[in-house]
Amino acid sequence: MSVLANIEPRLGKISLGDIDIAYAERGQRSDAAPSLLFVHATGFHGRLWDRIASAFPNSHSICVDQRGHGRSSSLAVDHWQTFGNDLIEFIDALELDSAIGIGHSMGGHSLTHAAARRGVFNSLLLLDPTIASPDDYAGASSYPDQFASGHPAARRRNRFASPEEMRDRLVGKGSFGRFAPEILDDYCRYGLTCLDDASFELCCRPEVEAAVYVSARSNGAIHEAVAQIDAPVTVVRAEEPPPERDVTNFAYSPTWPALADRFSKGRDIYWPDSTHFIPMQHPERIIKLIDALL
Repeated sequence: MSVLANIEPRLGKISLGDIDIAYAERGQRSDAAPSLLFVHATGFHGRLWDRIASAFPNSHSICVDQRGHGRSSSLAVDHWQTFGNDLIEFIDALELDSAIGIGHSMGGHSLTHAAARRGVFNSLLLLDPTIASPDDYAGASSYPDQFASGHPAARRRNRFASPEEMRDRLVGKGSFGRFAPEILDDYCRYGLTCLDDASFELCCRPEVEAAVYVSARSNGAIHEAVAQIDAPVTVVRAEEPPPERDVTNFAYSPTWPALADRFSKGRDIYWPDSTHFIPMQHPERIIKLIDALL
């Protein structure tokens, strides 16, 4: 396995039509090895992958901020295909031609959409990619803005005196209590933007995060993408939910248990000891999986 290295990334930003997409890049491209493309979950940002990406100092890696998140343009989304289409344009703009895609939750969903349209992925590692069964998408589409305003994420606290204050409030709270300490630090350090009054605000505004959640069943066509991917795909799932569950409880997996079987070269890994926040809770396990793919 690669040795952990404290490598500061190069920060970049690309304009894609009406938005800017930011990213953090490490290492240099090589014809002899694929790049690592990391895509984060709803409400987070690319720098959340720092602990994992730094474990591969000899590999070229890119950690992208999806629209509405991190340093990318703060625009709301009402259809999940938008994230996948952004990723396709991002891949084209960077002229990536050989990569291993690593995506968590909505980021795994986005990677699946992009991989069906761009044959640049040697393999995919989808960490609870929030792809539900085909039946769950029946009759669902995007949701109007007023539904997003009622989602619990829309009421998330948005202003902090410092990243340290944010971290102190989250330590031991709910699923955050199971984050690896350095990853919780990175979430707070890079998930805030400093305002003119020296206070800090979430990069992913609560109303943007809520809009993503309420449109989670907008992309029923994702199963068409699944059928088109012929690269090897590893699906990692967290603990399966009970028959009756609160959809806002992120302790459980939102991924269809049969998903891996729908890929032509799919493999299912089930971790019942994990919450949905797989890479935040088990970075060492993810490093081992990526190392095996490399």
